Amino acid sequence: SLCRNLGKSGLRVSCLGLGDVMTVAYDSGVNLFDTAEVYASGRAETTLGNILKKKGWRRSSYVVTTKIYWGGHDLLILMFSEVVRAMTFVIDQGMAMYWGTSRWNAVEIMEAYSIARQFNLVPPVCEQAEYHYFQRDKVELHLPELYHKIGVGAMTWSPLACGLLTGKYNEGIPKSSRAAMKGYAWLKERLCSDEGKKQLSKIKELHLLADRLTCTPAQLAIAWCLRSEGVSSVLLGVSNTEQLLENLGSIRVLSQLTPPLITEMDALLGNKPRNAKREVRS
Repeated sequence: SLCRNLGKSGLRVSCLGLGDVMTVAYDSGVNLFDTAEVYASGRAETTLGNILKKKGWRRSSYVVTTKIYWGGHDLLILMFSEVVRAMTFVIDQGMAMYWGTSRWNAVEIMEAYSIARQFNLVPPVCEQAEYHYFQRDKVELHLPELYHKIGVGAMTWSPLACGLLTGKYNEGIPKSSRAAMKGYAWLKERLCSDEGKKQLSKIKELHLLADRLTCTPAQLAIAWCLRSEGVSSVLLGVSNTEQLLENLGSIRVLSQLTPPLITEMDALLGNKPRNAKREVRS
């Protein structure tokens, strides 16, 4: 199914969300569009709103998520009570239906939940977290426990690790790639590091596995994210409709990720978190 509940809330969102190529996405069943006030200095929110207004889609048919002020981890500064009260106010005023966190750890999310229950406020329903082959601990170890205890789901981002998992960097850094752009020196350094070279070697092996499944490396990487327990939605970023349609094809790959295949991928990656529960969705 293309839709899942956001955590244990009643909100149904597409398990693949993105903020671009919206018409093709919407027509393909995507109902989640993610943005933030800092994206393009606010222009991203304005553009998204203008497109939605122009399209005239039924308001109940899509979900918009954005990030404001103190909800992001960088500006949290342990102001849990203020954050929970502010988000409750936003919901009480009809500005939003739910709220979630971004890059908070499990202890911080649990603290916000406890404050909400103590003072009869609205608790968070999801956490936005980075998740891909080489970033696993939080989503596979900590968030599943929160999902079962308090119903917080995971809305994950960067499933292709800034393009690393697509294979575009297998033979070096293309001039037109993100790693070659101004402001992405950190990505270039990561690719050229010893750890980055080890990851590239593993990616080449995963590409052979994708060939066996007759899918693209990107489809396999996204399907791998979707198979994880508690993941409500995987956020995508594409630059054209071809990439979008390719990524949406990951839904078909999901049913091929059997327990033996996941075991094979874990052995190849060599980074499965200790005590992580095995979860294979179909």
